[in-house]
Amino acid sequence: IYQCGLPKEMALELFKPFVMKRLVETQNASNIKDAKKKVDKASPEVWDALENVIKDHPVLLNRAPTLHRLSIQAFEPVLVEGRAIKLHPLVCTAFNADFDGDQMPVHVPLSNEAQAEARFLMLSANNFLKPVDGKAVTVPSQDMVLGSYYLTIDRAGEIGEGSVFRDFDEAMMAYANGLLGIHAPIKVRVSKEIDGVVHTGMIDATLGRLIFNAPIPQDLGFVDRSKPENLLKLEIDFTTKKKQLGQIVDRTIKKHGPSVTAQVLDDIKANGYKYSTLASISISVLDMTVPNEKKTIIAKAEHDVEMIRRQFRRGVLSEDERYECVIKIWEKATNDVIEALKNCMDRYNSINMMSDSGARGSMAQMRQLAGMRGLMFATNGRTMEIPIKACFREGLSVLEYFVGARGSRKSLSDTALKTADSGYLTRRLVDVSQEVIIREEDCGSTEGIWVSDVKDGNEVIEPLADRLPGRYVIGDVVDANGNVLAYDGEMLTLQQANAIVEAGIEQVHVRSILKCKCKHGVCAHCYGADLATSKKVSVGEAVGIIAAQSIGEPGTQLTMRTFHTGGIAGADITQGLPRVEEIFEARRPKKTATISEVSGLVEIQDAKRARNVIIRNAAETGTDVVYPVPYGTKILVESGEYVNRGDSITEGTLAPTDITRIKGLDEAYDYIIREVQRVYRMQDIEINDKHIEVIARQMTRKVRIDDGGDTEMLFGTVVDVAELEAENAAIAARIEAGEKTLRPAIATPILLGITKAALQTESFLSAASFQETTKVLTEAAIKGKVDHLIGLKENVIIGKLIPAGTGLQVYRDIEVEKTASVVEDEDFAQETAV
Repeated sequence: IYQCGLPKEMALELFKPFVMKRLVETQNASNIKDAKKKVDKASPEVWDALENVIKDHPVLLNRAPTLHRLSIQAFEPVLVEGRAIKLHPLVCTAFNADFDGDQMPVHVPLSNEAQAEARFLMLSANNFLKPVDGKAVTVPSQDMVLGSYYLTIDRAGEIGEGSVFRDFDEAMMAYANGLLGIHAPIKVRVSKEIDGVVHTGMIDATLGRLIFNAPIPQDLGFVDRSKPENLLKLEIDFTTKKKQLGQIVDRTIKKHGPSVTAQVLDDIKANGYKYSTLASISISVLDMTVPNEKKTIIAKAEHDVEMIRRQFRRGVLSEDERYECVIKIWEKATNDVIEALKNCMDRYNSINMMSDSGARGSMAQMRQLAGMRGLMFATNGRTMEIPIKACFREGLSVLEYFVGARGSRKSLSDTALKTADSGYLTRRLVDVSQEVIIREEDCGSTEGIWVSDVKDGNEVIEPLADRLPGRYVIGDVVDANGNVLAYDGEMLTLQQANAIVEAGIEQVHVRSILKCKCKHGVCAHCYGADLATSKKVSVGEAVGIIAAQSIGEPGTQLTMRTFHTGGIAGADITQGLPRVEEIFEARRPKKTATISEVSGLVEIQDAKRARNVIIRNAAETGTDVVYPVPYGTKILVESGEYVNRGDSITEGTLAPTDITRIKGLDEAYDYIIREVQRVYRMQDIEINDKHIEVIARQMTRKVRIDDGGDTEMLFGTVVDVAELEAENAAIAARIEAGEKTLRPAIATPILLGITKAALQTESFLSAASFQETTKVLTEAAIKGKVDHLIGLKENVIIGKLIPAGTGLQVYRDIEVEKTASVVEDEDFAQETAV
């Protein structure tokens, strides 16, 4: 998995200087000029020199668009014939690459430091986990999934069912001789050595599962080994689909580390390809079985639509109501056809196996092949009420084809437009968060956030068990019986998180970047675990960039995903991306809910062109507060009801700026995390809260001065939180020294959109390179600003080493001690011979 195939001519060009040096060293060339001639002629000795040079010299491969850090990885080159770069199939997911002519640039790290970084930090074998959610990225796909699925299904009635075998080899012999089916349930004697004692016994299995289990560690926790009857049981004794393969890889990484995982993955890959080939699963038109109930379902839907039209003609329904009803009827009909299709599909149907295993295709595509295409989108994004009743198996009429063409055109144009939008969002996220780097181990903050299930109404968007792992806990977490589940200052593991949830604890107090006291950047304890390693984050990690990439990279997925379902109504999720943008830019949504700024009893009065919601004797002001509500807007409260400060009065989407102003920052953070998670989770994209917290922290780092007190700050100015805290700390020190009459500054937190926040950063170089360059530079010149070069962009601009990773000053001060001279290969060989 850590190797890539490099065409010989390409490698020769890349490593030319190294090859020339080697030729002179081995006396195959008298000088550099002679060596150059030999390389140009590609003499035989050149290839030997090249082989020697590329040994242990990693190269970097990159695939555009570079959306996240896994788009650039290091590999050990292997010389190959031909004119194509060769890549391991399992790293394709990280690059989002496929084998249809993708192009990749190759870079050669020159210095020893660069080579060391490539080998230890960027080698593909060290990058199994996604920084976005800490799950494995090297999960087998397509043919490999199909092969694994084929191996692990069981099928009654196959040849050799019920046979008993002495061992695995005997079962393989029976299979080779055509006396045993690979899916037939059989009994096999197996033996296993545990603590020096050999245990032997019979187990129920299929030959396929025995083959699949051979390379897989038998201690991944899928089977409870504490029970004696499970001692010899196969670890993977169930049908393996893509999701289960992901769990196997995840658990292998966490339990056995990268080197074992690399071997296991290679074996799964080899078995997957071998048995998907042997299975020879193919597609035929006859595999697309149209359900018999389809005619009845469509006839009923047509009848219901006719009834709705009659009611509309009689004036019982408005135009909008009629449209809504028709759409609902056809959506229900489509879902009924899907259910009928699921029930009539044979378990061993080729298309069903491909979809069920997760290798390729989905129910949405199967429905178009053998069910009905259903409702489509028009070019304006509105759902057309003429459904396509036919499926591709039956063939489309001219009108249906035409309706379908509109839907397809919409999804293609959306893909093109939204890719640009997503890229722009990523750019803004990077710009606002690029200065967030892990600066120190622990800032000593005792504040944190209370973490619980993220809910939307009664629906759980993100469970507590997903939010806890990798967080440092504040105070002991104790269950009802007084047992300590996690101690103060401990980093929570997945097991502890599950134990906390099982104990019925609904919220936990944890450290968070939102409350970090670091002046620049954040500290390792407030951030918690590095998701790409599952260990504590290192000082110097550029967590801001990682957060921006983690949110931006699936953003392109959000937009591109419409493409595969061919513009079917209900699958167009382009509204997902604009919603994320709206939250991060802190814009007011179109239909904003009115929030009560006070607590008190409600009274509703009719007024001219509106209704007034009056809150009597508000607890905060003692006066009446009036909110005019236009007709047509739904009021959520009733007369006589008591409302609290921050409750919604009307229907609509909450504006994050209102929440910050009325309910405070903590509620605003909760809102941002909940809303962003909702958009991504709807698309089955998991993003860790930390990444959203990084952006939320950057959006709220400014405050508006309400009263400058005895500081030098002016009323109404917008300053950085750190600046305010520094000024107030100075005043506090003077008060302690005896100047009792001094007053600290008072400020209100403000929520800035990411574009505004990026432009108001302390660094004028970073802001100028982002947007509105002239304006930024003019202001910087007028104010005589100084750029302290704290973030990444400003250092890149002036050509300095970036203050992140190994470029951090902490690491630059380390001196390497040379304890012994490096032994050359040849010298070593001679010494051992002696």
